[in-house]
Amino acid sequence: MRHVLRFALTPPDAPDDPSGWDRVAGENHREGHSVKARVAASVALALAVAFGTAGCGFIAPQATTKHYDASDGVSGNVGSIDVRNAIIVTDAKDGTVGNLVVTLVNTDTKSHRVAISAGDQSSSAAYVTVQPGQVKQLGQDPENGGTGNVLIPEFTTKPGALFPVYFQYGDETGVNLKVPVLDGQLPEYASLVPPTILPAAG
Repeated sequence: MRHVLRFALTPPDAPDDPSGWDRVAGENHREGHSVKARVAASVALALAVAFGTAGCGFIAPQATTKHYDASDGVSGNVGSIDVRNAIIVTDAKDGTVGNLVVTLVNTDTKSHRVAISAGDQSSSAAYVTVQPGQVKQLGQDPENGGTGNVLIPEFTTKPGALFPVYFQYGDETGVNLKVPVLDGQLPEYASLVPPTILPAAG
């Protein structure tokens, strides 16, 4: 006896009504569109998140591209002279002297004589010469005086306040900085406290 394989022309669960095929095909077609739409929406959302996250670098300001004062002082510029991290240290209890601690950077190829006035530009000035390319620190040894210090007499401004200091040289427009006043309570400033009274000039 031979076994004959018979292939059904229609699925077992196919509707008797031929029009049912159209309905089934239409439903499958719609489901296919629905799946494609969901996939497309997921891809679009993923791209939006990716580009949105990457865009943060273009929109948000980069802190590393902006100059800021890393310590307690303030900074400014006069022509080719950079004034960096200026503070005034004083004896908080009974001092009458302010020690200006500041770094002057000469970015020029020639020296400049910088006038530093305590209060405003009309005050009498102390003069500091900064050589070409020099990084000059002032106020590091106030007890011994000398040309490396700018000491302000009759100084009564209390720690925590701001005190104006004017920097200028040659024909350049000067800069008036509001310099913070500190005392020697912090260890890094203890050695920068000046004598309570300036010695008489001899």
